[in-house]
Amino acid sequence: MNIHQYYPIDVVNGPGTRCTLFVSGCVHQCPGCYNKSTWRLNSGVLFTQAMEDQIIADLNDTKIPRQGLTLSGGDPLHPQNVPAVLKLVKRVRAECAGKDIWLWTGYLLAELSQQQQEVVDLINVLIDGKFVQALADPALVWRGSSNQIVYKLR
Repeated sequence: MNIHQYYPIDVVNGPGTRCTLFVSGCVHQCPGCYNKSTWRLNSGVLFTQAMEDQIIADLNDTKIPRQGLTLSGGDPLHPQNVPAVLKLVKRVRAECAGKDIWLWTGYLLAELSQQQQEVVDLINVLIDGKFVQALADPALVWRGSSNQIVYKLR
């Protein structure tokens, strides 16, 4: 998996202070997307074990407490991203007690593959659905367009 950006301290992409990872690769390529640079799977840099270790360390840092991890992109549930994302969320669940995980995807919850669902089963909040420019509303909380749904799973 490739990533575009990792923010060890983020207060925009979910509630509280968080760690946020923007992955590469998105098949949806929604018109009006604000993150077009993340669409290509091979863009950005390789997600390494060292980066995964850093995310875990940052989530467990008591000097700057984080509420949790945000996964966005691109699309964390792109089929080629799912194995690395699944490994990461399993590790967060095992090693970062009390941290929540939020994930944005263009896929719909009802249409996820078994492997994508494995990831979703481990997260707290899923925001699903493609960004639809005609339904864009800056007043929406955690969503870009009104067709997107925020699922509180845990």
